[in-house]
Amino acid sequence: MRKNPNIVFIMADDMGYGDVGCYNPESRIPTPNMDRLAAEGMIFTDAHAPSSICTPTRYGVLTGRYCWRTRLKEGVSGGYERPLIEPGRLTLASMLKAKGYHTACIGKWHVGLTFHDKDGNPTEIEETVDFSRPVDGGPSDLGFDYSYYNAGCGTCAPPYGFIENRHFVDKSFSFFETGKDGPVGVGKSGQWRGMMGSSWVTKDADPIITRKACAYIEGRKGKEAPFFLYLAPNAPHEPCQQEFVPDFAIGKSKAGSRGDLVWLFDWVVGQVTETLERTGQFDNTLVIVTSDNGALPGDFALDASGRRIVSGDGRNEYTYRCYDHKSNGDWRGYKAHIWDGGHRMPFITRCPDMIAGGTTSNELICLTDVVATCAALAGVDLPDDAAEDSCNILTVLLGKANSDSPVREAVVHHSSFGVFSIRQGRWKLIHECLDSGGWPTPRGSRPVPGSPGQLYDIVADPHEANNLWEERKDVAARLAEWLNRYRRLDRDDNEEKEYPSDHQ
Repeated sequence: MRKNPNIVFIMADDMGYGDVGCYNPESRIPTPNMDRLAAEGMIFTDAHAPSSICTPTRYGVLTGRYCWRTRLKEGVSGGYERPLIEPGRLTLASMLKAKGYHTACIGKWHVGLTFHDKDGNPTEIEETVDFSRPVDGGPSDLGFDYSYYNAGCGTCAPPYGFIENRHFVDKSFSFFETGKDGPVGVGKSGQWRGMMGSSWVTKDADPIITRKACAYIEGRKGKEAPFFLYLAPNAPHEPCQQEFVPDFAIGKSKAGSRGDLVWLFDWVVGQVTETLERTGQFDNTLVIVTSDNGALPGDFALDASGRRIVSGDGRNEYTYRCYDHKSNGDWRGYKAHIWDGGHRMPFITRCPDMIAGGTTSNELICLTDVVATCAALAGVDLPDDAAEDSCNILTVLLGKANSDSPVREAVVHHSSFGVFSIRQGRWKLIHECLDSGGWPTPRGSRPVPGSPGQLYDIVADPHEANNLWEERKDVAARLAEWLNRYRRLDRDDNEEKEYPSDHQ
């Protein structure tokens, strides 16, 4: 194997822990390609996204930092919002590029771009965007040699069109509105609207992304420099309706259209790995497959007019069709929630010269750790002011980790409504919130300063059913102080780590 292997990072959008066969033998969705990678590599059972929603996790993967350190304190970026990653910030791509990697970003971006109006001035107002002008602040400015991507969510956040490097592929855009131009039940208010490129077809987006990724891999065959590919399909993100499933994927699962879209993501993984194998690059490539946050329960149930069915309790909660499938396995909660179902992720790795096949790690890790791990792999010394929330898990991948000394002292979680929690060993504290802290059913609330929270023994109570806040106020107070230290950025990495006595 060459000193520095290729790195392919593939991240689904809203794929849950229970969707993948190697994590859930009772999954109603075939995932043979991810299962193959698991059999030939290592899976992690305690891997977490830094947030239970999209934009913050993508920021964390690319920078090795928790997104709540930026201006974005809850929710996600809109399709036209300015970049979250500021100029000069070290990214996974810029770090690897400096070590001789060729770098590519293909798929969903959703961490902000700078658009311009007809006079060349920056604008975040859709009606004033000149789509013939180049965009700034995206992959081309953050270390990627090549990029082909959509700005926001390909299914529910305009603009709908691909950008290659700095320029939109489509030269003509027009306003699209569901109910007039397409299916109705695809937006939270029953409508989906925004500027759309003339060639954009939502169900074709991920197949196009996949072809671009495979062509990129083929083009790297025989090159001296290793490559890094950041690949982010849109599947299976809402709305999970048949209109958004490619024809060849319809009916591939027993979990409805959402299940078919998870199958589609697995198909993407298969196409990429087949291309790596065919070009002789598979065994010299570290492949990482994961998801940005937890899953929704299932498909949105629609009424006869095609609109989403909401509950009758006045909370505007949607009804789902679940098909006897547990999208997040037995973990409590869903996408956007602070409970583990919102952020505990599949995390599958394969690289035969590094990782023993058929292995499982129970190490507590976070997706922000990809930066420090790739830095160690490539021989990069990270600056002190970069990737401060990233830990090197290379020893775990190599099977050389010390089971008595965890790689991470703790992981901080964050929900869509800005609720914090912290996990340390067997304990998980949810700070100043008594519910889900997110928007899907059951809908939660935002944190209330000074209010009680939730405390769970994840080892004894993995379903987060028994709140020990009152019984173990000593643990709650200790974890609250740890969380505050992370939030104050006053940790000293050279000091001795003070784990609770029952840390395991």
